[in-house]
Amino acid sequence: MLRETYRAVTTLLRRRLPAASATASAVMAGLALALFTSSVAHAVPLTPHQMPFPCGQTWTGSTRGSHTPSIRAIDWNRAADEGDAVVASASGIVTTADSTSTRSYGHHVVIDHGNGESSVYGHMDAVSVIVGQYVDQGSLIGTVGNTGNSQGAHLHFEERVAKTDIAASFGGVPYFYGSLTSFNCVDVPIAGDFTGDGISEVAVYRRGKKSSFVVNDPAGARVLMFGNATDEPVVGDWDGNGAINLGIFRAKKSKFRLQTPTGIVKVRYGAPSDRVIAGDWDGNGTDDIGVYRASEGTFYQRMADGSTATVVLGDVDDLPVSGDWDGNGITDLGVYDQATATFTLRLVDAAAQVLTAPLVLGVPGDLPVTGDWDGNGTTDIGVWTPSTATFTQGTAVIPMTSPLPSMLPEGFASRTTVSSVRFGLPRG
Repeated sequence: MLRETYRAVTTLLRRRLPAASATASAVMAGLALALFTSSVAHAVPLTPHQMPFPCGQTWTGSTRGSHTPSIRAIDWNRAADEGDAVVASASGIVTTADSTSTRSYGHHVVIDHGNGESSVYGHMDAVSVIVGQYVDQGSLIGTVGNTGNSQGAHLHFEERVAKTDIAASFGGVPYFYGSLTSFNCVDVPIAGDFTGDGISEVAVYRRGKKSSFVVNDPAGARVLMFGNATDEPVVGDWDGNGAINLGIFRAKKSKFRLQTPTGIVKVRYGAPSDRVIAGDWDGNGTDDIGVYRASEGTFYQRMADGSTATVVLGDVDDLPVSGDWDGNGITDLGVYDQATATFTLRLVDAAAQVLTAPLVLGVPGDLPVTGDWDGNGTTDIGVWTPSTATFTQGTAVIPMTSPLPSMLPEGFASRTTVSSVRFGLPRG
C-alpha cells in the first residue's frame, strides 16, 4: 500500500507537468516522496540517531518506489565513496556483523539500540565489529562497499522500530532525502593528569573533521588538536618523563599514533574491532599500549620490549578500563558492564593471587572512565552520562595490606562518590 501511494502521487505530478525535463522529474520525485512520508505517521525513534558517517561529511540520500525492504530505507552516496568510513548512528549492541555474504545486504551490520529500536548498514566492504560487542555512537563499524545485491558502491541504511523500517530522523529531525551534513560529532570521555599535579582531570575527545582533546583544566578548558573523527582516544606517559601524552588508535589500519615531545610514534598493534587501553604494565615508569579483544574476553598488553602479555577478563559486551587499583606502581585491569553499571576490577597481590571484585557506579548506558581523583597514588573509578555530559567520580576502597588475604576483603567491593562535574557536550 505504501509503494502504491508513492507511485500514485508521482504519476499525478507527471500528468500535471508532461513536458518536464529530467531535472524537473527528479525534483517531482523528491516532492512526491516528501508528500508521501509526511502523509503517514512519522515515528521519531527514542534513539538519538545521527548520520552514519563521520562528523562534517556531506552525503546525499535517496530512495525509490521499489526499494527493498522499504521505501523508507536510504541509499547514501558521495563521489568516490567506496572504502569510506561508516560509523554507528547511535550506541548499542551489535546483533549482526556479516563480513562474508554475497546476497541481499551483502556485508552488513545491525545494531540494537534498546527499546525495540535498531539500525541496519548494508552493502559494506569491510566490517570492523563483532556480534555482541558494544559500539559507541560515532565509532567506526566498517567501510562503504558494493557487496550483495548492489548495483554500485553505496551505503544502505535503515532505522527500525520493532523490526519495521521507519522514516529516518537525525538529531530528532525528520529526514526527507537529498544532501545532508553529518553532525555525528560526539564527545568521548577520558581522564588523565594533564597538568602534572598528580590529580587526574576529566576530559573529552571531541570527534570532528579535525578532532581534539578538550581538558577540564582548573585554569580553563584546554583544547589539544590531535586525531580524526573515527580514531579512538588513548592517553599515557609514553616517554617516562612524568607528563601525560596524547594518543589515538586508527582502527582501520590497527595502528596507534602516540604523541611525544620528540615526534609521533607509530605502532601497529591489535585488530580493527579491539578496544584500546594503556598503562604501566611492568612498573618501569613508562606507559605502554594494549587492547581488549571482546570476542575473546581477553586483554593484550604490549610490554616495553615488544612482547605481549594476555589476561582473560570480562565478556563480549564489556568495556575495558585500566588503573593502579592498589597503588603499587603497576597498572591493573578491569571491565565495565553497561547493562548493570558494574565495574569488575582485577588485581594481583604480592603472593600472585588474582583478586576480582564488583563495584557499582552509574546507571545503565553510562561510559566508564578512571583516574586518580584525589592524588593519593591510586586510581579511582568514574562514569560519564552521555545525555547530560556529567562525570560521576567514585573512590574504590582497596586495603593496602600485602599480601592481600585469599578471601576478598570486605572493603574491596565498596566505593564512595566523591563528586560530579558536567563537562563536554551532551548527546541527543
